[in-house]
Amino acid sequence: MADSGDVSYPNTGSPVVDNLKAEASKTSNEFRDLKNSRVTPSTTTTNGQPLTPYHSLLYSLLSWEQPRATAVSYATVIGFIFAARYLPLLRWAFKFLYMSLGLTALVEIAGQVILKQGIASSFRPRRYYTIPKETQEVILEDLSQLLDFFLIEFQRILFAENVVHTIAAFTAAFTGYWLVRFVPIWGLAVISVTVAYLGPLVYISNREIIDEQITNLQEIICSQTNQLKDLAGERTSHATGVMKQYVGEYSHKAQEYIGRRSASPEMTKVPTPVKTEPVAEPTIKTEDFPEAPKVEPIAQPVETVETVETSEPAPAPAEKEPLLAL
Repeated sequence: MADSGDVSYPNTGSPVVDNLKAEASKTSNEFRDLKNSRVTPSTTTTNGQPLTPYHSLLYSLLSWEQPRATAVSYATVIGFIFAARYLPLLRWAFKFLYMSLGLTALVEIAGQVILKQGIASSFRPRRYYTIPKETQEVILEDLSQLLDFFLIEFQRILFAENVVHTIAAFTAAFTGYWLVRFVPIWGLAVISVTVAYLGPLVYISNREIIDEQITNLQEIICSQTNQLKDLAGERTSHATGVMKQYVGEYSHKAQEYIGRRSASPEMTKVPTPVKTEPVAEPTIKTEDFPEAPKVEPIAQPVETVETVETSEPAPAPAEKEPLLAL
């Protein structure tokens, strides 16, 4: 190396620092790759609806394609949950706000009194800062895509586009229903995030075994379903045959009963109709009524009636019979 003119310097740097720099560089590269993976996937849903860019981003994140970036995001989410649980972040925010505003007001008043010129107002920009319209559109578009991602995935799970995912979501919801009675909200959030990040890692590490078990489970379910279908078909055919037999027997008995009733003499004998002669109505003649008197009756005086009654002889007293001596 001396002949070629190259000069070598001893490595005076610390290996720990070099490793940290290398890891930081790799982590930044993985975050860059993770950001670049946010593209609209070529796959669609079962009904042909296109997916959102967040499908590819979250798939790349949770599938541990960039392990350093995924590990950093997991540690960040868990740290935020514990910080929200154990640190008074809201009080700190209010404290920082009132201290900064109080200091600004104090400096401004002091400048007006001492220097006859405001100090805080001198730093006022000529134009207040605003969010550019392009940035607002990008943020709103990202928010809309994120909402569409959650809505599409919920419908895909709800309508069983993939039965395995539906069963996994049912298991998670059922477990959360029972855990929420004993575990606080922050603990439930830690468990959910841990399962969401480490579940795919466990599956990727044991893909062959898990796929084999899932295939065996599907075969068992299909066989049991076919047995139930065959059993239900046999029961249905048997019940249909029994019903047809009973219906045939009852219809035959009904036909025999109708034939007997039609062959009996009482049913065949037809009653002879009785002729009824019409009765003549009686004729009413004027000779049937008595003749009306033509002379009005003459009223007699009451005295003549009394004289007639007194002129009648009184009845003779009854003669007494003689007593006979015994």
